[in-house]
Amino acid sequence: MVQINRKAKFCIGQVVRHRLFPFRGVIFDVDPTFNNTEEWWLSIPAEMRPRKDQPYYHLFAENAETTYEAYVSEQNLLEDDSGEPVRHPQVPDFFGELQGAMYLTKDQQMH
Repeated sequence: MVQINRKAKFCIGQVVRHRLFPFRGVIFDVDPTFNNTEEWWLSIPAEMRPRKDQPYYHLFAENAETTYEAYVSEQNLLEDDSGEPVRHPQVPDFFGELQGAMYLTKDQQMH
C-alpha cells in the first residue's frame, strides 16, 4: 500500500464541528493518518466508517449535554465559525484567547 502524506486541513487551536453529529470542539492534536485501535475503528458502522489514510484530529469536544475528548477523521469535520467558546474544562490548560474560530496556544499568547 502506498503511503500518502497530505497536509492537514485543520490545525491545532481551530474550532470545528462534526459533519454528521451534533458536537463541536477545539483541536489539540493531529495524527497524519489513523492512529487508534482496530477495535475502535471497527466499532464505527461500516456505512459510516471513514478511511484510515487521512488526518485524524483529537478534540476537546462538547455537545448539548457534556464535554469529552473525541477522535475524528478529517472528512467528518467542518470549520465552526460561530465564534462561541468551547466549554471543555481542559481548554484553558492548553489555550489562551479565542480569536474568531481559533484559540491561541499558550506560547502564541506570550509573544
